[in-house]
Amino acid sequence: MPRLSLLAGCLLSFAAAAASAAAASLSAEQIVEKNVAARGGLTAWRAVQTLTLSGKLDAGGKDNHQLPFVMKLKRPNKSRMEIVFNDQTAVQVYDGKQGWKVRPFLNRSDAEPYTAEQLKSAAAQDELDGPLVDYAAKGTKVALVGSEPVEGHAAYKLKLTSRSGVQRNVWIDAENFLELKIDGEPRVLDGRPHKVETYYRDYRSENGLTIPRLVETSVEGVKVNHKMQISQVTVNDKLDDALFEKPKAAAAPAGPISPIIPPAPAVPATSGAAKKP
Repeated sequence: MPRLSLLAGCLLSFAAAAASAAAASLSAEQIVEKNVAARGGLTAWRAVQTLTLSGKLDAGGKDNHQLPFVMKLKRPNKSRMEIVFNDQTAVQVYDGKQGWKVRPFLNRSDAEPYTAEQLKSAAAQDELDGPLVDYAAKGTKVALVGSEPVEGHAAYKLKLTSRSGVQRNVWIDAENFLELKIDGEPRVLDGRPHKVETYYRDYRSENGLTIPRLVETSVEGVKVNHKMQISQVTVNDKLDDALFEKPKAAAAPAGPISPIIPPAPAVPATSGAAKKP
């Protein structure tokens, strides 16, 4: 029996080593191909012109309420985010060139234009199909950095370099080839940038597309992570371009409202991550 156990252990070690060697032979291009296939395929994603996500997200602050949200995305790079608090709706829209925000919870009911920094950030967001679908056509270069575990999952670490030279990493599950984690845009706190990481969980199929239903964002130095729970996904619903134009003034708030609504984390296959209102 001890010899059988030893033999079995040797065989398992050999199999693991062989599997690791086979996985290591994959190129960055092959990993991306498998990722796109796992998410529904290139043809399916190219057919998506609009995407609507709704659910609840963490508001942050002392009590950390969960607030209803609706995110509407339309090609080529239009986004609209609505967040409801105390029967009032905060709105952020981006038409692909210009952006506006309405923040009634801060007694600011008129549409305010994005700052230069917010415009730069909005323009850099991924299209609704995410960073890896048609990456070469988007001017993105992909390189395999190596392997690195993420929350107990073996994962490939890919480095993405955008057309403008911005670099970030994405971690792909070595078993199912879905995104596990991606670098977010650094957030400035206390006058210095803090690393941001976004995790994707609870993948489900919707119209042949594989989309995460739970997205969690972690900010370096901040104890509490923020979660976005997606309860409904609608593909290719009709979204008029007027939805992405400068919003009308919101109703005046009934009283002082102080919570800070955090940015909604990015979702793979979306470009409309909300920015801080």
